[in-house]
Amino acid sequence: MLGPENAIWDDGEWVSWDDINRQIKNQEWRAKYPQADIHLIPIFEELLRVAEDYHRTTDSHLQVYGDIGELYGAITYGIKLHSNYAQGSDGRLGNDYIEVKTISPFKRGNDVFLNMTRHFSKVLLVKINEDFEIAHKLIARADLPKSKSVKLRINWNEY
Repeated sequence: MLGPENAIWDDGEWVSWDDINRQIKNQEWRAKYPQADIHLIPIFEELLRVAEDYHRTTDSHLQVYGDIGELYGAITYGIKLHSNYAQGSDGRLGNDYIEVKTISPFKRGNDVFLNMTRHFSKVLLVKINEDFEIAHKLIARADLPKSKSVKLRINWNEY
């Protein structure tokens, strides 16, 4: 039951502090991630927190960084993700097909490998550092080096 101990009286009705806090949190998320599906943000934040907590507790890593990178692309750019294991790319952003590559905190180098036979027009590089902070770079396929090889190695520092 809502009352003075857990709500405020506003415009003729009780409004819970939980509702007010949820609205404030949603406004903060909208400011930070204007392209996001707001429902994905708490999932992304919780998954990142769980990965960090697991690492701090066990000194091992969960195999979730690819999913974290894809969710980050969805909330940061508004990428519409394809279903799991879809062939060709990880999602769409307008008319562009996006391939997401994540550099995890335990990876020694800054290289990722792209399968150039996949159908994508941009690659989103997502880097999660040792402090579980995230950075990203969106690169057009046309800006990638030309190669006859099926696998192309690109380095975070080159873009």
